[in-house]
Amino acid sequence: MSGPVTVAAVDLGAASGRVMTAVVGDDTLRLAEAARFPNEPVRAGGTLHWDVLRLYQGVLDGLRAAGPVDSIGVDSWAVDYGLLDADGRLLGNPVHYRDARTDGVVAQVLGQVPADRLYATTGLQLQPFNTVFQLMAARDTAQFAAAKTLLLIPDLLGYWLTGRIGAERTNASTTQLLDVHTGRWSTELAESLGLPTAILPPLRDPGTPVGVLDPGLGLGPIPVTAVGSHDTASAVVGVPAAGENFAYISCGTWSLVGVELPAPVLTADSRQANFTNEAGVDGTVRYLRNVMGLWLLQESLRTWGDPELGVLLRQAAGVPGLRAVVDAGDAVFLPPGDMPGRIAAECVRLGQRPPDSPAETVRCILDSLALAHRAAVLDAQRLSGRAVDVVHVVGGGARNELLCQLTADACGLPVLAGPVEATALGNVLVQARAVRGGTAGLAELRQLIRQTQSVRRYEPRGDSARWREAAARL
Repeated sequence: MSGPVTVAAVDLGAASGRVMTAVVGDDTLRLAEAARFPNEPVRAGGTLHWDVLRLYQGVLDGLRAAGPVDSIGVDSWAVDYGLLDADGRLLGNPVHYRDARTDGVVAQVLGQVPADRLYATTGLQLQPFNTVFQLMAARDTAQFAAAKTLLLIPDLLGYWLTGRIGAERTNASTTQLLDVHTGRWSTELAESLGLPTAILPPLRDPGTPVGVLDPGLGLGPIPVTAVGSHDTASAVVGVPAAGENFAYISCGTWSLVGVELPAPVLTADSRQANFTNEAGVDGTVRYLRNVMGLWLLQESLRTWGDPELGVLLRQAAGVPGLRAVVDAGDAVFLPPGDMPGRIAAECVRLGQRPPDSPAETVRCILDSLALAHRAAVLDAQRLSGRAVDVVHVVGGGARNELLCQLTADACGLPVLAGPVEATALGNVLVQARAVRGGTAGLAELRQLIRQTQSVRRYEPRGDSARWREAAARL
Protein backbone atom coordinates (compact mmCIF):
# COMPACT_ATOMS: atom_id res chain seq x y z
CA MET A 1 0.00 0.00 0.00
CA SER A 2 1.76 3.18 -1.17
CA GLY A 3 -0.80 5.89 -0.37
CA PRO A 4 -1.91 7.22 3.03
CA VAL A 5 -3.45 4.77 5.48
CA THR A 6 -5.84 5.26 8.39
CA VAL A 7 -5.02 3.42 11.60
CA ALA A 8 -6.36 3.36 15.15
CA ALA A 9 -4.27 3.51 18.32
CA VAL A 10 -5.72 2.08 21.51
CA ASP A 11 -3.72 3.90 24.20
CA LEU A 12 -4.42 2.97 27.82
CA GLY A 13 -3.01 5.07 30.64
CA ALA A 14 -3.22 4.78 34.40
CA ALA A 15 -6.11 7.28 34.62
CA SER A 16 -7.87 6.97 31.26
CA GLY A 17 -7.92 5.17 27.95
CA ARG A 18 -8.60 6.50 24.51
CA VAL A 19 -8.84 5.46 20.90
CA MET A 20 -7.03 7.74 18.47
CA THR A 21 -7.21 7.62 14.69
CA ALA A 22 -4.46 8.80 12.38
CA VAL A 23 -4.00 9.36 8.67
CA VAL A 24 -0.38 8.60 7.81
CA GLY A 25 1.32 9.18 4.46
CA ASP A 26 4.72 10.21 3.14
CA ASP A 27 4.22 13.83 4.26
CA THR A 28 1.06 13.40 6.30
CA LEU A 29 0.46 12.68 9.96
CA ARG A 30 -2.94 13.76 11.27
CA LEU A 31 -4.12 12.52 14.66
CA ALA A 32 -7.66 12.76 16.07
CA GLU A 33 -9.34 11.47 19.21
CA ALA A 34 -12.24 9.11 18.49
CA ALA A 35 -13.15 8.29 22.11
CA ARG A 36 -11.92 8.62 25.68
CA PHE A 37 -13.00 6.63 28.73
CA PRO A 38 -11.99 6.51 32.41
CA ASN A 39 -9.67 3.94 33.92
CA GLU A 40 -10.64 3.72 37.59
CA PRO A 41 -9.10 1.00 39.78
CA VAL A 42 -11.39 -0.89 42.14
CA ARG A 43 -10.50 -2.14 45.61
CA ALA A 44 -12.24 -5.41 46.47
CA GLY A 45 -11.46 -7.83 49.28
CA GLY A 46 -8.51 -5.69 50.31
CA THR A 47 -6.85 -5.88 46.87
CA LEU A 48 -6.55 -3.07 44.32
CA HIS A 49 -7.61 -4.26 40.84
CA TRP A 50 -7.83 -2.88 37.34
CA ASP A 51 -11.39 -2.98 35.95
CA VAL A 52 -10.15 -4.59 32.77
CA LEU A 53 -13.58 -5.62 31.47
CA ARG A 54 -14.78 -2.02 31.60
CA LEU A 55 -11.58 -1.00 29.81
CA TYR A 56 -12.24 -3.58 27.11
CA GLN A 57 -15.77 -2.24 26.65
CA GLY A 58 -14.32 1.25 26.31
CA VAL A 59 -11.94 -0.05 23.65
CA LEU A 60 -14.78 -1.65 21.67
CA ASP A 61 -16.93 1.48 21.90
CA GLY A 62 -13.95 3.57 20.83
CA LEU A 63 -13.20 1.38 17.84
CA ARG A 64 -16.83 1.62 16.74
CA ALA A 65 -16.60 5.42 17.03
CA ALA A 66 -13.35 5.40 15.02
CA GLY A 67 -14.98 3.82 11.99
CA PRO A 68 -13.19 1.85 9.26
CA VAL A 69 -9.42 1.70 9.62
CA ASP A 70 -6.60 -0.26 8.00
CA SER A 71 -5.08 -1.49 11.29
CA ILE A 72 -5.42 -1.35 15.07
CA GLY A 73 -2.57 -1.24 17.63
CA VAL A 74 -2.77 -1.46 21.42
CA ASP A 75 -0.41 0.00 24.02
CA SER A 76 -0.71 0.40 27.80
CA TRP A 77 1.27 0.71 31.00
CA ALA A 78 3.72 -2.09 31.79
CA VAL A 79 4.18 -4.94 34.31
CA ASP A 80 0.53 -5.82 35.09
CA TYR A 81 -1.04 -8.99 33.70
CA GLY A 82 -4.03 -11.30 33.54
CA LEU A 83 -3.99 -15.07 33.94
CA LEU A 84 -5.97 -17.41 31.67
CA ASP A 85 -7.16 -20.89 32.60
CA ALA A 86 -7.00 -23.94 30.35
CA ASP A 87 -10.16 -22.79 28.52
CA GLY A 88 -8.69 -19.37 27.82
CA ARG A 89 -10.88 -17.64 30.41
CA LEU A 90 -9.60 -14.80 32.57
CA LEU A 91 -8.93 -15.82 36.18
CA GLY A 92 -10.04 -12.68 38.00
CA ASN A 93 -9.37 -9.02 37.37
CA PRO A 94 -5.67 -8.09 37.07
CA VAL A 95 -4.11 -6.67 40.23
CA HIS A 96 -2.92 -3.06 40.19
CA TYR A 97 0.83 -2.51 40.47
CA ARG A 98 0.24 -0.11 43.39
CA ASP A 99 -1.32 -2.91 45.47
CA ALA A 100 0.59 -3.83 48.61
CA ARG A 101 0.85 -7.56 47.85
CA THR A 102 4.50 -7.24 46.79
CA ASP A 103 5.61 -5.72 50.11
CA GLY A 104 8.69 -7.66 51.19
CA VAL A 105 8.80 -9.78 48.03
CA VAL A 106 11.89 -8.11 46.57
CA ALA A 107 13.98 -9.23 49.54
CA GLN A 108 12.53 -12.73 49.21
CA VAL A 109 13.51 -12.94 45.54
CA LEU A 110 16.97 -11.53 46.13
CA GLY A 111 17.44 -14.24 48.73
CA GLN A 112 17.04 -16.78 45.91
CA VAL A 113 18.61 -14.86 43.01
CA PRO A 114 21.28 -12.27 43.94
CA ALA A 115 20.73 -8.74 42.63
CA ASP A 116 23.84 -8.84 40.43
CA ARG A 117 22.71 -12.05 38.71
CA LEU A 118 19.17 -10.70 38.24
CA TYR A 119 20.55 -7.55 36.62
CA ALA A 120 23.08 -9.42 34.49
CA THR A 121 20.26 -11.58 33.13
CA THR A 122 17.45 -9.05 32.66
CA GLY A 123 19.11 -5.62 32.79
CA LEU A 124 16.12 -4.30 34.74
CA GLN A 125 16.07 -1.94 37.68
CA LEU A 126 14.58 -3.19 40.93
CA GLN A 127 11.00 -1.96 41.27
CA PRO A 128 8.72 -3.72 43.76
CA PHE A 129 5.92 -3.87 41.19
CA ASN A 130 7.91 -5.58 38.41
CA THR A 131 5.99 -8.56 37.07
CA VAL A 132 8.40 -11.09 38.52
CA PHE A 133 7.71 -9.81 42.05
CA GLN A 134 3.96 -9.78 41.43
CA LEU A 135 4.16 -13.38 40.24
CA MET A 136 6.13 -14.39 43.29
CA ALA A 137 3.49 -12.76 45.50
CA ALA A 138 0.78 -14.78 43.68
CA ARG A 139 2.73 -18.01 43.18
CA ASP A 140 1.14 -20.02 46.02
CA THR A 141 -2.47 -18.95 45.42
CA ALA A 142 -5.22 -21.20 44.06
CA GLN A 143 -5.74 -18.77 41.17
CA PHE A 144 -2.11 -19.10 40.11
CA ALA A 145 -2.28 -22.89 40.35
CA ALA A 146 -5.10 -22.83 37.77
CA ALA A 147 -3.23 -20.51 35.37
CA LYS A 148 -2.10 -21.79 31.99
CA THR A 149 -1.20 -18.51 30.27
CA LEU A 150 0.09 -15.11 31.40
CA LEU A 151 -0.81 -12.10 29.26
CA LEU A 152 0.31 -8.53 29.90
CA ILE A 153 -2.50 -5.96 29.64
CA PRO A 154 -2.14 -5.01 25.94
CA ASP A 155 -1.65 -8.66 25.00
CA LEU A 156 -4.78 -9.59 26.97
CA LEU A 157 -6.80 -7.03 25.03
CA GLY A 158 -5.22 -8.23 21.80
CA TYR A 159 -6.26 -11.77 22.70
CA TRP A 160 -9.86 -10.73 23.31
CA LEU A 161 -9.88 -8.81 20.01
CA THR A 162 -8.36 -11.57 17.87
CA GLY A 163 -8.24 -14.85 19.80
CA ARG A 164 -4.44 -14.93 19.29
CA ILE A 165 -2.05 -15.40 22.21
CA GLY A 166 1.36 -13.73 22.33
CA ALA A 167 3.60 -11.29 24.18
CA GLU A 168 4.96 -8.16 22.51
CA ARG A 169 8.65 -7.85 23.25
CA THR A 170 8.97 -4.23 24.48
CA ASN A 171 6.40 -4.85 27.20
CA ALA A 172 7.71 -8.34 27.96
CA SER A 173 11.07 -6.73 28.71
CA THR A 174 9.52 -4.98 31.74
CA THR A 175 8.61 -8.27 33.45
CA GLN A 176 12.16 -8.98 34.67
CA LEU A 177 11.81 -12.40 33.07
CA LEU A 178 13.20 -11.54 29.62
CA ASP A 179 16.86 -12.24 28.89
CA VAL A 180 18.41 -8.90 27.93
CA HIS A 181 21.05 -10.63 25.78
CA THR A 182 18.81 -12.89 23.69
CA GLY A 183 15.47 -11.07 23.82
CA ARG A 184 13.83 -14.36 24.81
CA TRP A 185 12.21 -15.54 28.01
CA SER A 186 14.75 -16.55 30.62
CA THR A 187 13.37 -19.95 31.49
CA GLU A 188 16.39 -20.58 33.70
CA LEU A 189 15.54 -17.55 35.85
CA ALA A 190 11.85 -18.48 36.04
CA GLU A 191 12.67 -22.05 37.05
CA SER A 192 15.12 -20.89 39.71
CA LEU A 193 12.26 -18.93 41.30
CA GLY A 194 9.81 -21.80 41.04
CA LEU A 195 7.71 -20.08 38.38
CA PRO A 196 6.19 -22.26 35.64
CA THR A 197 7.68 -21.40 32.26
CA ALA A 198 4.71 -22.89 30.39
CA ILE A 199 2.60 -19.82 31.21
CA LEU A 200 4.95 -17.53 29.24
CA PRO A 201 3.45 -16.94 25.76
CA PRO A 202 5.29 -16.75 22.42
CA LEU A 203 7.03 -13.44 21.77
CA ARG A 204 6.36 -11.07 18.89
CA ASP A 205 7.94 -7.82 17.73
CA PRO A 206 6.49 -4.38 16.95
CA GLY A 207 5.24 -4.22 13.39
CA THR A 208 4.28 -7.90 13.17
CA PRO A 209 0.69 -9.17 12.95
CA VAL A 210 -1.26 -10.00 16.09
CA GLY A 211 -4.31 -11.30 14.22
CA VAL A 212 -7.59 -10.17 12.71
CA LEU A 213 -10.56 -8.88 14.69
CA ASP A 214 -12.97 -11.57 15.81
CA PRO A 215 -15.94 -11.49 13.38
CA GLY A 216 -18.28 -11.73 16.36
CA LEU A 217 -17.34 -8.19 17.34
CA GLY A 218 -19.11 -6.82 14.30
CA LEU A 219 -16.32 -4.41 13.42
CA GLY A 220 -15.11 -6.02 10.22
CA PRO A 221 -11.99 -8.05 9.38
CA ILE A 222 -9.49 -5.42 10.54
CA PRO A 223 -5.91 -6.53 11.21
CA VAL A 224 -4.43 -5.91 14.65
CA THR A 225 -0.73 -5.02 14.47
CA ALA A 226 1.79 -5.28 17.29
CA VAL A 227 3.25 -1.90 18.24
CA GLY A 228 5.58 -0.87 21.05
CA SER A 229 2.88 -2.05 23.42
CA HIS A 230 4.61 -0.65 26.46
CA ASP A 231 3.41 2.93 26.19
CA THR A 232 6.90 4.27 26.87
CA ALA A 233 8.28 2.29 23.93
CA SER A 234 5.73 3.96 21.66
CA ALA A 235 6.38 7.34 23.29
CA VAL A 236 10.11 7.10 22.55
CA VAL A 237 9.32 6.41 18.89
CA GLY A 238 7.26 9.62 19.08
CA VAL A 239 10.20 11.74 20.28
CA PRO A 240 10.96 14.26 17.49
CA ALA A 241 14.75 13.97 17.86
CA ALA A 242 16.98 15.12 15.02
CA GLY A 243 20.03 13.11 16.08
CA GLU A 244 21.15 10.56 18.63
CA ASN A 245 22.51 12.87 21.34
CA PHE A 246 19.23 13.43 23.12
CA ALA A 247 17.61 12.49 26.38
CA TYR A 248 13.88 11.90 26.65
CA ILE A 249 11.44 12.35 29.48
CA SER A 250 8.14 10.60 28.84
CA CYS A 251 6.25 12.52 31.47
CA GLY A 252 2.85 11.55 32.79
CA THR A 253 1.89 9.65 35.92
CA TRP A 254 5.49 8.43 35.74
CA SER A 255 8.53 10.22 34.35
CA LEU A 256 10.65 7.80 32.32
CA VAL A 257 13.99 9.53 31.88
CA GLY A 258 16.78 8.17 29.73
CA VAL A 259 18.57 7.78 26.42
CA GLU A 260 18.17 5.49 23.43
CA LEU A 261 21.05 3.07 22.90
CA PRO A 262 21.99 0.26 20.51
CA ALA A 263 22.97 -2.11 23.35
CA PRO A 264 22.31 -2.52 27.08
CA VAL A 265 24.52 -1.16 29.86
CA LEU A 266 25.00 -3.90 32.46
CA THR A 267 27.79 -2.56 34.64
CA ALA A 268 27.77 -2.70 38.42
CA ASP A 269 27.53 1.11 38.47
CA SER A 270 24.45 0.95 36.26
CA ARG A 271 22.78 -1.57 38.58
CA GLN A 272 23.60 0.44 41.67
CA ALA A 273 22.20 3.58 40.01
CA ASN A 274 18.97 1.61 39.41
CA PHE A 275 18.92 2.15 35.65
CA THR A 276 16.89 -0.17 33.50
CA ASN A 277 17.49 -1.61 30.02
CA GLU A 278 14.10 -2.08 28.38
CA ALA A 279 13.52 -3.19 24.81
CA GLY A 280 12.65 -0.48 22.33
CA VAL A 281 11.26 -0.54 18.81
CA ASP A 282 13.63 -1.69 16.03
CA GLY A 283 16.03 -3.42 18.40
CA THR A 284 16.90 -0.32 20.40
CA VAL A 285 17.41 -0.21 24.16
CA ARG A 286 15.52 2.26 26.34
CA TYR A 287 18.13 2.98 28.98
CA LEU A 288 16.23 4.84 31.65
CA ARG A 289 15.26 5.42 35.24
CA ASN A 290 11.70 5.46 36.52
CA VAL A 291 10.88 8.67 38.39
CA MET A 292 7.60 8.97 40.28
CA GLY A 293 6.35 11.69 37.90
CA LEU A 294 3.14 13.69 38.00
CA TRP A 295 1.59 11.08 40.29
CA LEU A 296 2.71 13.27 43.19
CA LEU A 297 0.74 16.19 41.76
CA GLN A 298 -2.26 14.10 40.68
CA GLU A 299 -2.64 12.49 44.09
CA SER A 300 -2.23 15.86 45.84
CA LEU A 301 -5.02 17.33 43.70
CA ARG A 302 -7.28 14.42 44.66
CA THR A 303 -6.51 15.00 48.33
CA TRP A 304 -7.44 18.68 47.97
CA GLY A 305 -10.71 17.91 46.18
CA ASP A 306 -9.47 18.57 42.62
CA PRO A 307 -8.94 22.36 42.62
CA GLU A 308 -8.21 24.22 39.38
CA LEU A 309 -4.70 23.14 38.34
CA GLY A 310 -3.99 26.21 36.21
CA VAL A 311 -4.55 28.51 39.17
CA LEU A 312 -2.28 26.41 41.40
CA LEU A 313 0.48 26.37 38.78
CA ARG A 314 0.37 30.15 38.43
CA GLN A 315 0.55 30.50 42.21
CA ALA A 316 3.39 27.95 42.39
CA ALA A 317 5.38 29.95 39.81
CA GLY A 318 5.39 32.82 42.28
CA VAL A 319 6.71 30.72 45.17
CA PRO A 320 10.49 31.00 45.70
CA GLY A 321 12.12 27.96 44.19
CA LEU A 322 14.01 25.14 45.91
CA ARG A 323 12.92 26.11 49.45
CA ALA A 324 11.87 22.51 50.08
CA VAL A 325 12.58 19.42 47.97
CA VAL A 326 12.05 15.68 48.38
CA ASP A 327 13.31 12.55 46.67
CA ALA A 328 10.62 12.02 44.04
CA GLY A 329 11.69 8.39 43.70
CA ASP A 330 11.15 7.48 47.35
CA ALA A 331 8.88 4.46 47.80
CA VAL A 332 6.92 6.37 50.45
CA PHE A 333 5.16 8.18 47.59
CA LEU A 334 4.13 5.04 45.68
CA PRO A 335 0.75 4.17 47.31
CA PRO A 336 -2.42 6.23 46.93
CA GLY A 337 -3.43 8.46 49.82
CA ASP A 338 -2.57 11.75 51.48
CA MET A 339 0.28 12.89 49.26
CA PRO A 340 0.61 16.43 50.69
CA GLY A 341 0.92 14.94 54.18
CA ARG A 342 3.66 12.56 53.09
CA ILE A 343 5.53 15.34 51.30
CA ALA A 344 5.37 17.53 54.40
CA ALA A 345 6.60 14.67 56.58
CA GLU A 346 9.54 14.05 54.25
CA CYS A 347 10.46 17.72 54.30
CA VAL A 348 10.52 17.64 58.10
CA ARG A 349 12.60 14.46 58.06
CA LEU A 350 15.11 16.20 55.78
CA GLY A 351 15.33 19.21 58.09
CA GLN A 352 13.39 21.57 55.82
CA ARG A 353 10.37 23.74 56.53
CA PRO A 354 7.38 21.91 55.06
CA PRO A 355 5.05 23.60 52.59
CA ASP A 356 2.16 25.38 54.30
CA SER A 357 -0.16 25.88 51.32
CA PRO A 358 -1.21 23.96 48.19
CA ALA A 359 0.83 26.37 46.03
CA GLU A 360 3.97 25.71 48.09
CA THR A 361 3.34 21.97 47.90
CA VAL A 362 2.99 22.16 44.10
CA ARG A 363 6.25 24.12 43.87
CA CYS A 364 7.97 21.53 46.07
CA ILE A 365 6.68 18.76 43.80
CA LEU A 366 7.79 20.42 40.56
CA ASP A 367 11.20 21.43 41.94
CA SER A 368 11.66 17.86 43.18
CA LEU A 369 10.67 16.38 39.81
CA ALA A 370 13.09 18.71 38.01
CA LEU A 371 15.84 17.58 40.40
CA ALA A 372 14.99 13.93 39.70
CA HIS A 373 15.05 14.63 35.95
CA ARG A 374 18.44 16.31 36.36
CA ALA A 375 19.89 13.38 38.28
CA ALA A 376 18.62 10.85 35.73
CA VAL A 377 19.91 12.80 32.72
CA LEU A 378 23.33 13.23 34.34
CA ASP A 379 23.52 9.58 35.35
CA ALA A 380 22.36 8.34 31.95
CA GLN A 381 25.21 10.22 30.28
CA ARG A 382 27.80 9.11 32.81
CA LEU A 383 26.80 5.45 32.76
CA SER A 384 26.18 5.03 29.03
CA GLY A 385 28.84 7.33 27.59
CA ARG A 386 26.15 8.94 25.42
CA ALA A 387 26.44 12.75 25.42
CA VAL A 388 23.20 14.72 25.59
CA ASP A 389 22.74 18.16 24.08
CA VAL A 390 18.93 18.45 24.28
CA VAL A 391 16.16 17.02 26.46
CA HIS A 392 12.84 16.10 24.85
CA VAL A 393 9.80 16.15 27.15
CA VAL A 394 6.84 14.29 25.67
CA GLY A 395 3.48 13.22 27.04
CA GLY A 396 1.12 15.13 29.31
CA GLY A 397 3.98 16.76 31.20
CA ALA A 398 4.88 18.71 28.04
CA ARG A 399 1.83 20.89 28.79
CA ASN A 400 3.22 21.87 32.20
CA GLU A 401 5.18 25.00 31.33
CA LEU A 402 6.60 25.47 34.82
CA LEU A 403 7.88 21.89 35.00
CA CYS A 404 9.45 22.13 31.54
CA GLN A 405 11.23 25.39 32.43
CA LEU A 406 12.42 24.01 35.76
CA THR A 407 13.71 20.88 34.00
CA ALA A 408 15.70 23.03 31.57
CA ASP A 409 17.07 25.06 34.48
CA ALA A 410 17.99 21.97 36.49
CA CYS A 411 19.60 20.09 33.60
CA GLY A 412 21.34 23.14 32.16
CA LEU A 413 20.12 22.01 28.74
CA PRO A 414 17.45 23.18 26.32
CA VAL A 415 14.16 21.36 26.68
CA LEU A 416 11.95 20.70 23.66
CA ALA A 417 8.42 20.05 24.93
CA GLY A 418 6.00 18.05 22.81
CA PRO A 419 4.30 16.35 21.28
CA VAL A 420 1.83 15.64 24.07
CA GLU A 421 0.50 12.68 22.06
CA ALA A 422 3.91 11.04 21.54
CA THR A 423 2.65 7.61 22.62
CA ALA A 424 -0.23 7.59 20.15
CA LEU A 425 2.06 8.94 17.42
CA GLY A 426 4.62 6.20 18.00
CA ASN A 427 1.84 3.62 18.00
CA VAL A 428 0.32 4.76 14.68
CA LEU A 429 3.66 5.22 12.93
CA VAL A 430 4.75 1.65 13.64
CA GLN A 431 1.36 0.40 12.42
CA ALA A 432 1.39 2.53 9.29
CA ARG A 433 4.90 1.41 8.39
CA ALA A 434 3.79 -2.22 8.64
CA VAL A 435 0.58 -1.71 6.68
CA ARG A 436 2.31 0.26 3.94
CA GLY A 437 5.15 -2.24 3.71
CA GLY A 438 7.73 0.46 4.29
CA THR A 439 11.29 0.19 5.56
CA ALA A 440 11.64 3.61 7.17
CA GLY A 441 13.80 3.61 10.28
CA LEU A 442 13.24 5.55 13.46
CA ALA A 443 15.06 8.59 12.04
CA GLU A 444 12.60 8.80 9.15
CA LEU A 445 9.59 8.31 11.41
CA ARG A 446 10.83 11.09 13.70
CA GLN A 447 11.44 13.37 10.75
CA LEU A 448 7.74 13.06 9.86
CA ILE A 449 6.87 14.01 13.45
CA ARG A 450 9.10 17.09 13.26
CA GLN A 451 7.48 18.10 9.98
CA THR A 452 3.91 17.78 11.25
CA GLN A 453 3.91 18.38 15.03
CA SER A 454 4.74 21.48 17.06
CA VAL A 455 7.14 21.68 19.99
CA ARG A 456 8.06 24.46 22.42
CA ARG A 457 11.65 25.28 23.35
CA TYR A 458 12.76 26.20 26.88
CA GLU A 459 16.25 27.56 27.44
CA PRO A 460 18.00 27.03 30.80
CA ARG A 461 18.06 30.02 33.16
CA GLY A 462 19.83 30.92 36.38
CA ASP A 463 22.71 29.44 38.32
CA SER A 464 23.25 25.68 38.24
CA ALA A 465 24.86 25.89 41.70
CA ARG A 466 21.42 26.32 43.26
CA TRP A 467 20.37 22.99 41.83
CA ARG A 468 23.55 21.26 42.99
CA GLU A 469 22.96 22.59 46.51
CA ALA A 470 19.34 21.40 46.48
CA ALA A 471 20.40 17.96 45.25
CA ALA A 472 22.91 17.75 48.11
CA ARG A 473 20.06 18.08 50.62
CA LEU A 474 18.72 14.75 49.44
